[in-house]
Amino acid sequence: MDARVGDEGFDALFCGLLPRLYRRAVLLAGEGNAEDAVHETYLKLARRPERLLGHPEPYAYAFRALVSVTRDMWRVRSRQVLLPEPPEPGERARSADGDPISRREAEWEAVRLLGSLPAKQAAAVLLVDLDGYTIDQAAEILGVHRGTVSRSRERALTRLRTNLGGAAGRFRRRDRHEGVAR
Repeated sequence: MDARVGDEGFDALFCGLLPRLYRRAVLLAGEGNAEDAVHETYLKLARRPERLLGHPEPYAYAFRALVSVTRDMWRVRSRQVLLPEPPEPGERARSADGDPISRREAEWEAVRLLGSLPAKQAAAVLLVDLDGYTIDQAAEILGVHRGTVSRSRERALTRLRTNLGGAAGRFRRRDRHEGVAR
């Protein structure tokens, strides 16, 4: 069987199911997410079109895929942490000490330095050092153990010090046993 003919049959079948799937997606995911859910369902089913075409009840098969996609979307949304809206750039510049141009240059430098870090390390530095979260709070936001955030942050700060030309050893944290006579 020609692959193009199979794709046309799949598209025709899915287009026939589309209005019914969309109505169900509105009930499952809400009106704002229904189109995304149906689109993700199409992409999921299009990976193996022969399964939908060969199923005795194509609507039931597509609906099950829609439920799975909707559940995945819900899981992703439930893991996201909503943060308060940041102030507008103009408000930050006016409220900052110093002139707005030097503040903007400092922001660009911070973005450049954070861009040199792996994503996990940059996220740890942003949350703990710039946004003021505790390591426990940052771990909860990132969905990892607090030790992972602590170690990522430590490695990031070491790399940032090296990139800035400072000696990493100069800012070394004291060992808890340092200075204890044994």
